[in-house]
Amino acid sequence: MPPRYVAVCGASEATPSQLDAAREVGKLLARHGAIVINGGYAGVSGAASEGAAGEGGTVVGILPEENREGANPHLTISLPTGLGQARNLLNVMAAESVIAIGGGWGTLSEIALARRLPAEAVKRALEN
Repeated sequence: MPPRYVAVCGASEATPSQLDAAREVGKLLARHGAIVINGGYAGVSGAASEGAAGEGGTVVGILPEENREGANPHLTISLPTGLGQARNLLNVMAAESVIAIGGGWGTLSEIALARRLPAEAVKRALEN
């Protein structure tokens, strides 16, 4: 069975409970063989990456900048795009499912894109 591709999105400045949730989501996804896709930096992306990498999972970071500076150290693959927030479309398009944990405007854009696109998207908002 081929792996599932799941995007985990959320705030770069997340609350402790959001970070805990993201870490646990990353662990669970990796245990079930999913490939985790995220924005590649700190916050929810960093915590989900840490959780997945800790379980031996594969983590793909789709970075908004043209370089890898500042990317979290738990990424298996880091993809600089130079697209800024427009890279949110890539995060959603590369995934079969989307899990949102907390977040702000960037996360909202990913949820909106996932809802709009013909994808099998799962939306979950975990608040404080």
